[in-house]
Amino acid sequence: SDIGSQKERVVTEEEWLQKWEMGNIGFHKEQGHPLLQKYLDVLLNGRSGLRIFFPLCGKAVEMKWLADMGHSVVGVEVSEQALKDFFSDHSLPYCEEPVPEISGGKMFQSTSGNISLYCCSIYDLSSSIIGKFDGVWDRGALVAVNPCDRQRYASLMINLMEKNSSYLLVTVSYDPNKHKGPPFYVPESEIKSLFG
Repeated sequence: SDIGSQKERVVTEEEWLQKWEMGNIGFHKEQGHPLLQKYLDVLLNGRSGLRIFFPLCGKAVEMKWLADMGHSVVGVEVSEQALKDFFSDHSLPYCEEPVPEISGGKMFQSTSGNISLYCCSIYDLSSSIIGKFDGVWDRGALVAVNPCDRQRYASLMINLMEKNSSYLLVTVSYDPNKHKGPPFYVPESEIKSLFG
């Protein structure tokens, strides 16, 4: 399970912000991700009114889709522009407030209260700040996290999950020697060692 030349690769917060500023967001899916629709039953497991976490959420349209189904959605994203775009794209009114526990952190919440998006580094979050979740939709987060931070990321995600949580994870499979990432290649063996 050699991840090739990607092992040492680091993408900075500034690089991610620049991608959003330049509109270089090929990872964003306007129609939502077909795998979430396909495996929605696995995520929900017959339950309603869930708290669902979107790590590195960008402006994912699935957040509104799940909120419209009656779930409570929480996301985190380093780009304030992405979060504001999400609300404007869906014509959703929202309010903005500081997050006292996080220096410079902000929370954007729909006025309906069922969508709360944090603007900060994901590593600034903890269950004491955002609570725990019944479900996680990880569509582009693990594959965007720098390979050297995967263990830290997985530990945080496990800490944010309720006992009977469902975790949907999308990864990409390719030869890591031919693409420097992101998205990064995460072999199945590593996913097993990270999440057990």
